[in-house]
Amino acid sequence: MAHPHAALRQRLEGLNLYLVGMMGSGKSTAGRHLAELLGYRFLDADTSIEQVAGRSIPELFESEGESGFRALEAAVLNQIASWHSLVVATGGGVVTRPENWGQLHQGVVIWLDAPDALLLERLSSDPTPRPLLQAEDPAARLAALLAERKPLYAQADLHILQDGRPADQVAAQILEALPGVLKERTAAPQHRLQVVNDAGEVSNSIN
Repeated sequence: MAHPHAALRQRLEGLNLYLVGMMGSGKSTAGRHLAELLGYRFLDADTSIEQVAGRSIPELFESEGESGFRALEAAVLNQIASWHSLVVATGGGVVTRPENWGQLHQGVVIWLDAPDALLLERLSSDPTPRPLLQAEDPAARLAALLAERKPLYAQADLHILQDGRPADQVAAQILEALPGVLKERTAAPQHRLQVVNDAGEVSNSIN
């Protein structure tokens, strides 16, 4: 029996798919579904960093500081970019180092954009330690990080607006929008942002 997404996989030609977005945006859960649908391998970049360092992310932040962590993150991303046919869930801050974009844009970059309220709801119920949210007012800290990072996330090839739907449906949204992105990659070298709204409609607006 033919793979249901064999034609799309063939068009991807082994390009890696990089999911970017804030912590809590569902990159890992949607990424696993997306990889399964495409017959790709799934990789969580933060898990890879922990394996390379032999320490957890919070321990790395404590011992190396954010700058030390970002340097290790960039080195791991560089290694990941030499592989192919991966769906990669990146860390929320990977977009803050300009050199990382050289690696990311070798593949297709997909921004999972979730509203602040949904992010806070998910993060408050997630036991995973988040070093950058260790603040007296996590909501204010999250808002500040979003303000800093949103213009960077907007450099993605594909913008998926989140509304709290299950991760498998988010993966389906991405699959539906990918052919349009691939068409643009072959038609023009510049990266134009595609926005998919809740109704699944695609536009090139970045508003």
